[in-house]
Amino acid sequence: MSKTALFPGSFDPITLGHESIIRRALPLFDEIIIAIGINSEKKYYFPLEKRKAWIEQVFAKEPRIKVISYHGLTVDLCKKINADYILRGLRTSADFEFERGIAQMNKAMLDRLETVFILSTPELSAINSTIVRDILKHGGDVSAFVPSGIQLK
Repeated sequence: MSKTALFPGSFDPITLGHESIIRRALPLFDEIIIAIGINSEKKYYFPLEKRKAWIEQVFAKEPRIKVISYHGLTVDLCKKINADYILRGLRTSADFEFERGIAQMNKAMLDRLETVFILSTPELSAINSTIVRDILKHGGDVSAFVPSGIQLK
């Protein structure tokens, strides 16, 4: 049986932290599906097409990674694509508390679903998409915080 993990997020934009979690999770799974969630009530900084293209560019040489977008509950997507695992990165204890609650609710809705947490590496733990967007909004250089080759303009 194939082990498929879903890594959901907005990836607005993808960061070195996201890339690190995904690459470090590859040995654990047969396939990782990066799922860009679409919430009609949320305003994104970058259009979905750009976010998807950047992720595809970063993982172009990795055939076990796919990139999709979705609406609705992550647990429903897991049912639809037959994923038994949700992959999440943790930077802080606050991340853990937040993610733990979501993982427990997902498990209650779909018993076969397990959430796998991977800790960020210390040098990447301060990076998040919100900070990257804020730096961009103020004209700063974010090249040290996003995967190489990604041009955020």
